[in-house]
Amino acid sequence: MSTATQKIQQKILKTALKDIPFDGLSWDVIVKAAEKSGYDADVAGSVFTDGLTSFLRYFAQWADEEMLKALPDAPADDIRIRERVELAVWTRLEILGKHKEAVRLSAKHWVYPMRKPVAGKIVWATADCIWQWAGDTSMDYNKYTKRGLLAGVITATTLYWINDKSDENIKTRVFLQNRIDNILKIGQLTGKLTSKLFGKKTA
Repeated sequence: MSTATQKIQQKILKTALKDIPFDGLSWDVIVKAAEKSGYDADVAGSVFTDGLTSFLRYFAQWADEEMLKALPDAPADDIRIRERVELAVWTRLEILGKHKEAVRLSAKHWVYPMRKPVAGKIVWATADCIWQWAGDTSMDYNKYTKRGLLAGVITATTLYWINDKSDENIKTRVFLQNRIDNILKIGQLTGKLTSKLFGKKTA
């Protein structure tokens, strides 16, 4: 995808994110956002070729990119893997904090069974992005195990966060920590996952 296309996508996204809390999430809203951004109406379809699905995929990609910008280029060596993962997930949620209604409507869009396979791929990509930043270089089946488990954590935590009204979303932070702890317990029960998933110094 060209840089020019990405710039158009980003401009339309930022405009749409301002409108979605008031106008809802629909393709018409995205088209209007393109027009408000100074483009012809058909430009929305040319940069988001699968309509709303492409727009929401890009929304997730944008959140991933903004997360990486907010995180240090590489985590400090003395930060445990589990803490790196928690930091990345939390940073992403903080970036999305101004767009919680858009995230809520996105989740509502993906809930339909026929859309879940695409949604799963999007969350998996976010998990992959986080694991790569955290320093994971596995190429065997552990790579898929790690990302699959983290995708579940991201999904559950995001859904919890959407309805969290606590100060600074502190309840979500605790929820996230507990979900990571649950993964460690799963690893202990299976006998091997703990060391493979979070390394030897995670407990």
